[in-house]
Amino acid sequence: MFCVVGLGNPGKEYERTRHNIGFMVVRELSRTLSIHQSSNKYHSEIARSPIGEKETLLALPQTYMNESGRAVREITRGENILVENVIVVHDDVDLPVGTIRIRRGGSAGGHHGIESILAHLGSSDFLRVRIGIGREGEGGDITYYVLDQIPKGELPLLTESIRNAVQAIQVLIVDGVEVAMNRFNRKSTPE
Repeated sequence: MFCVVGLGNPGKEYERTRHNIGFMVVRELSRTLSIHQSSNKYHSEIARSPIGEKETLLALPQTYMNESGRAVREITRGENILVENVIVVHDDVDLPVGTIRIRRGGSAGGHHGIESILAHLGSSDFLRVRIGIGREGEGGDITYYVLDQIPKGELPLLTESIRNAVQAIQVLIVDGVEVAMNRFNRKSTPE
């Protein structure tokens, strides 16, 4: 079984922010899979659907970004999901807007949601689908930037990257990480 976790913050005030791109991707995946019902369990909104022949759980943790790991740990324990079958979808300020990067493992890179997951799982073996949101300036506090509403000028690129991320997740589950990385770890739209 696979689990696709979108990172974000619950609540209307965060709905259209850069930091909620993980939520947006999982919601679009849900729509693509024609999932119309979800439930609340493991401190998350969850839904189930096969992707290819793999049973898949979609999750939106409701613990707020900095406590995402608590929800992910409960899901993996409650559903007996292997850490290597967890796919975490999240924003990344170090990637240009519209870029997708898939990888397994690695550090948190300053992302508090990933830091929480690493701490609660005790492993970095989960898969990541990182969506580039860019960055204003160099260094400094990025809190206001990531929690700011997505500007209209960035919407076309982010909408395209959300669609590409949905495809990437499906390829990742059906065909494996190498195929997905070769196809989607670039800025342009896959053919």
